[in-house]
Amino acid sequence: MSVPIQSLFVGPARPLARAGRADVASGIVKVPQSGKVWLRFGGLEGDEQGDRMFHGGREKAVHHYAAEHYAQWRLRYPDGPVEMAPGAFGENISTVGMTERTVHIGDVYRVGSALLQVSQGRQPCWKLNRLLQRENAARNMQDSGATGWYYRVLHEGWIGSGDALELVERPQPEWPMARLISALFSSTVLMDEWQKASQIEQLTSNWRATFDRRVQSGLVEDWTRRLFEA
Repeated sequence: MSVPIQSLFVGPARPLARAGRADVASGIVKVPQSGKVWLRFGGLEGDEQGDRMFHGGREKAVHHYAAEHYAQWRLRYPDGPVEMAPGAFGENISTVGMTERTVHIGDVYRVGSALLQVSQGRQPCWKLNRLLQRENAARNMQDSGATGWYYRVLHEGWIGSGDALELVERPQPEWPMARLISALFSSTVLMDEWQKASQIEQLTSNWRATFDRRVQSGLVEDWTRRLFEA
């Protein structure tokens, strides 16, 4: 697999406003980069997150979203404050040719002079609701399964638009991201899937712990606080 980066996005944390609500810092608004950007273990140079407890960090250093998905979002949200086009959801990398069905957890990709590994999927939060001014935007993304995925950085380097993501290793051929995302976001008990997912070495410790808790309790978490602003 070799797929070029269509667009590379970076942005600082800035206030995300909504009428009747207090501003909140967020890095979801990003701008395309025309040249090479240095990719550190913690993320792209100049890229920021408003809440480092739940966003960013070494295990979620880079977010990748498939440009193909925007066709469905244009149908769902034909008018609004944000154009449904690459970059709208705060992703860092946009491509055509890679989706949750073709990308697997633990995949290692060489891009530019850097090396990346798929670490987990995105868990959309209420800040997406604010951005799009739609109360159910985060829930709709979660239910669609079109969440995108994160990378950890195995080797720092320069990357830019036009650089190809080249697959160099696939340690989990049975686990496309679509399967993993479905296992996480299903509201039904999937004990066997949870057990298997909790043992995936390349998966972030946070997701493995979530699956393990479910195996122990037989319960799915309450997602209300993440999906809807309190």
